[in-house]
Amino acid sequence: MTNPVFKRIEDDIKNNDVVLYMKGSPMFPQCGFSAAVIEVLNHFKVDFEAFDILQDPSLREGIKQFSEWPTIPQLYVKGEFVGGCDIVREMAANGELVALFEQNNIKPKA
Repeated sequence: MTNPVFKRIEDDIKNNDVVLYMKGSPMFPQCGFSAAVIEVLNHFKVDFEAFDILQDPSLREGIKQFSEWPTIPQLYVKGEFVGGCDIVREMAANGELVALFEQNNIKPKA
């Protein structure tokens, strides 16, 4: 039987171009790493859907198993796991993140 948390994550990342699993909300991040990724996404002016793993213990553990990545935040673009805070910051700095957005036809908000 499929893990119901995995099904939810699959639906989240299938139905949204850019998804961030984070601690807190975009308006009130509950950790510095989540805040840093929000800052990067806002800098590139991309729309994204954020899910607060602190509100749901099953999601908090499930996302780590789903991605086989031990830390939060986790960024997904077009269903693909991109990485956590350090990877996102590095990709933003070297141009890979904007290239990833462009490849996936993710346009900045007006």
